[in-house]
Amino acid sequence: MAEQAYKILVVGPSWVGDMVMAQSLFITLKQQHPDCLIDVLAPAWSLPLLERMPEVHKGLTMPLGHGQFDLRGRIRIGRELQSQHYDQAIVLPNSWKSAVIPFFAHIPKRTGFLGELRRGLLNDVRTLDKTVLTMTVQRFVALGLPKEAPQPPTYPVPKLAITIEQQLSVCKKFEITGADLIEIPHPSALLEGSEELRPIVSKILALCPGAEYGPAKRWPSQHYAAIARQMEEQGWQVWLFGSDKDKAVAEQINDLSGGICRNFAGITSLADAVDLLSLADAVVSNDSGLMHVAAALDKKLIAVYGSSDPGFTPPLHPEAKILDLNLDCSPCFKRECPLGHTRCLTEIRPEQVMAALEA
Repeated sequence: MAEQAYKILVVGPSWVGDMVMAQSLFITLKQQHPDCLIDVLAPAWSLPLLERMPEVHKGLTMPLGHGQFDLRGRIRIGRELQSQHYDQAIVLPNSWKSAVIPFFAHIPKRTGFLGELRRGLLNDVRTLDKTVLTMTVQRFVALGLPKEAPQPPTYPVPKLAITIEQQLSVCKKFEITGADLIEIPHPSALLEGSEELRPIVSKILALCPGAEYGPAKRWPSQHYAAIARQMEEQGWQVWLFGSDKDKAVAEQINDLSGGICRNFAGITSLADAVDLLSLADAVVSNDSGLMHVAAALDKKLIAVYGSSDPGFTPPLHPEAKILDLNLDCSPCFKRECPLGHTRCLTEIRPEQVMAALEA
């Protein structure tokens, strides 16, 4: 009788960027247990992202919203998961409530940092030394390794897997057609294993001007517009990305650039945005979830940092270019500039981004 695969439940994070970085943990778990099955309990919006991570067996919808306590609901979910007979749970959030479900699922090994006094709920408790594990990705990966493993751990780079069928589907959905922009291969090319669609008329620059955390992470609209104009003059297509909350800033950038951009902000699902970004040749982004997506898609990436720390949550790609002025007042980690000038962003000039793009 074949031995049952080692089953792991990961309680996932609630932010796009963190979920991308969690793929480094999933890859590490596969290195530790090659035949393991990894299920991820996560918000519904993240399931398409998990589907593009080959290491994940299944994404499970977490029905309770971020910040919602609902102890009875968590106990109920845990009891429903008992039938899955997981061997281990890894809890990425540090909150007390996030450890409740694995406890009531009777998962024998429950791993996580001590966090909000979670002894009892967790039985493989790790102590977080922030001076050693200085990066979010290091903290995630450390939970997939034995306690005695050297710290900080090395981490594999996230790599999202996009199929040509997904690219074709998103092109059809948004009416991106052959002669206009994208080379649609002959069906025989699909049988020969063509990896991706490529632009034949012009290259694609993706601009990601949103930052859900707040304006202290947003590079100015006029700077983005200056980049859009200069790249369009060089024959590039310019695409704008963002959530529904980013529609206004994306429209402003398009207006300032003379309406030359294709604006996808607010009209795409996360899956659409990921698949469209896979067609881009270069990406300019604030420190945001889409920045991490672009890095995991192996894109030429220019990441602009303001109030956040590029040492804590950098794009996980060895060739990503980070622009950060490292002023005395930054990183402040504030949603809005406490000094009222946002110099950490405004003084990163479009010329610097253009130089990085042309390097």
